[in-house]
Amino acid sequence: MPTVARWWRDRSDPQRLDLYTRWSFYGWLGLSPLLALMVAGSAEDPAPGARVAAFVGGSVAVAVTTLLLARAWLAARREDRPPARAPLVAAALAGLVTAALGVLAFAGQADRTPALSWGVAMPLAMVLTATTPVWPTRTIARWGFGIGGATAIVVLAAETPFGTAAVLAVVLGAAVTGLALAFRFSVWVLDVVVEMDRSRGVAARLAVAEERLRFARDLHDVLGRDLSVIAVKSQLAGELVRRGHPGAADELADISRVAEQSLREVRDVVRGYRTTDLAGELAGARSVLRAAGIACTVTGEEVGAGLPEPVQVALGWVVREAVTNVLRHSSAAECTVTLTAGDPVQLRVENDGVGPGGGGRGNGLRGLSERLAAASGQLSAEREGDRFVVVARVPVRAVEEVR
Repeated sequence: MPTVARWWRDRSDPQRLDLYTRWSFYGWLGLSPLLALMVAGSAEDPAPGARVAAFVGGSVAVAVTTLLLARAWLAARREDRPPARAPLVAAALAGLVTAALGVLAFAGQADRTPALSWGVAMPLAMVLTATTPVWPTRTIARWGFGIGGATAIVVLAAETPFGTAAVLAVVLGAAVTGLALAFRFSVWVLDVVVEMDRSRGVAARLAVAEERLRFARDLHDVLGRDLSVIAVKSQLAGELVRRGHPGAADELADISRVAEQSLREVRDVVRGYRTTDLAGELAGARSVLRAAGIACTVTGEEVGAGLPEPVQVALGWVVREAVTNVLRHSSAAECTVTLTAGDPVQLRVENDGVGPGGGGRGNGLRGLSERLAAASGQLSAEREGDRFVVVARVPVRAVEEVR
């Protein structure tokens, strides 16, 4: 049982809803033989055993064909392709034959209306339910009330009063339509959840792409002009060397100066990108998580202001890697970042969306452990119930003594 529970926790929310919707379909459609036995048992006068057996056997065929139909059409909807017609034809034939067997089994009853009406409507309702992943609501409603009308015609032909048959047509039509639309609503909810999950993934990728564009823009602004100057001056210096002009040495010295200046500027850009202060990392984490639709709470920001720069750099890396993991590997709806003063100072990042296989250490977390070890710090990353928690501890006094 713990293994089953963990297997369920490791599924994302869309995966859980997909399993629920799918097995709701399969469970209901698989009840066809049991419902057939209940219909047979409700008859006041026992029908001949061979006819009832044929009706129950037909309901087994209905269960099998409608399960195949629901499975095929759910897959077609998920993969956004046209549904196959063969499963529908097979299920429709099984439903019509079983309804005809229901007429043969229950038409001779003294009080024939209840068993006869359900014997006809039940197999057809199962077929209609299996079509709900693809058919639109209007089509389902037409066929639902059509099944109610067809059942009323059958019982009317079996000498049921017209008024009773008319009421039966409305009641059965509404019942069959309502049942089918309930499953149709489940499919619609699944579509909405899957689309929201895709949108959140797109938002996360856009946030990462925006940061990459910013970095690329900064590098372009820094290197573009300097490299152009170096290229021009290199050509000029080469020409001066060929002519034996004494100004070539000055141009080469200027190229060296521009190159050194460019190197310093690139280092500044990379330092700003890779080792921004802890407050900047926390603000960036809050921004990117909220952009991805994940509620983010940050507490203890004021603690980071008084920390030594090496401690801020180490904890900033932890924030960045932990937030990246939340975006890429979890289905979190909430993330909490807590910075606690002390020696060692503690940073705790937790989220409520442990992904499939969550709890293992990837290369990013191993790299963080190595960085923190260089600052005499420690890192732990583990599952706590349905949450994944990353805790980093960095001693402040040891860092100050090294400095």
